[in-house]
Amino acid sequence: MFKNIAYDIKSILRRDPAARNGFEVFLLYSGFHALLWHRLSHRLFKMNLKFAARLTSQLGRFFTGVEIHPGAVIGRGLLIDHGMGVVIGETAVIGDDCTIYQGVTLGGTGKECGKRHPTIGNNVMIGSGAKVLGPFTVGDNSKIAAGAVVLSEVPPDSTCVGVPARIVRQAGRKVSDDLDQVKIPDPVSMQLTTLTVHLKTLERKLEALENELRERNMKDEDI
Repeated sequence: MFKNIAYDIKSILRRDPAARNGFEVFLLYSGFHALLWHRLSHRLFKMNLKFAARLTSQLGRFFTGVEIHPGAVIGRGLLIDHGMGVVIGETAVIGDDCTIYQGVTLGGTGKECGKRHPTIGNNVMIGSGAKVLGPFTVGDNSKIAAGAVVLSEVPPDSTCVGVPARIVRQAGRKVSDDLDQVKIPDPVSMQLTTLTVHLKTLERKLEALENELRERNMKDEDI
């Protein structure tokens, strides 16, 4: 257990430029504290002490703002950065050296039984506010953009953006126009643009009909 704690601290120091030393991480990092609470609650869960496990996880949620079900399986080196609002479901599995930012949900869709939550591979980054929902796998070394909603399998070495999320880069190559965590398409703006195009088409058709009707009226007057 102490080796895992030391590894977690070193992993945070390696990936978080704001972390100055291990002592600071141990005392002040709520994401690290959430991991400690979870290690304890998960051990109680495996001992079939379900009530004690759930109580411990709720205490961890109260003190850290991070809700992790005691049944979730979490590997070494998880960095929960600014973790307020993070939710990790009961059957979620997280690999080693992953990074999760604030507001992330690893949840279910409400339609499955048994395995309901995602399996996250090693070295995966999940941006703030992203939702990964369902019993599928997000492959190693993948990145989920902030605000993305992932509803299906993600291959290794992929970058996903959007609602619902789509793969824009895989194995270092563009799959479609790449987007960062800020420049995500606005669905309302896209819909308004589509409606504007349809409106202009209808206006042209109406103008053509008016011209045709005017020409007919002129011919009738000549007769």
